Amino acid sequence: MNKEQVLDFLKEHKEEFSNKYQISALALFGSLARGDEKPNSDIDIAIETKLSDYFKLYDFKEELEKQFHTKVDVVRLREKMNPFLKSRILSEGIYVR
Repeated sequence: MNKEQVLDFLKEHKEEFSNKYQISALALFGSLARGDEKPNSDIDIAIETKLSDYFKLYDFKEELEKQFHTKVDVVRLREKMNPFLKSRILSEGIYVR
């Protein structure tokens, strides 16, 4: 999938994800967002949520992997996290509106 397809899917399902997983914001980041992805690149998605249930977040990840037919990394954006990763997400993330 290309960047536009991923963003379109996230946009179309944003309200559903908000209700189902309590996600308040979604952003695509990483190689796909930068446009330097390889055929075997994963898809990196940052989320903002108050949900801390690991199993629910894993369900979200699995739902995306089924849709995109590739590995998806879901990162929960939070106050205390790796500063380098947080900086990358904030600088290159494409937020779904």
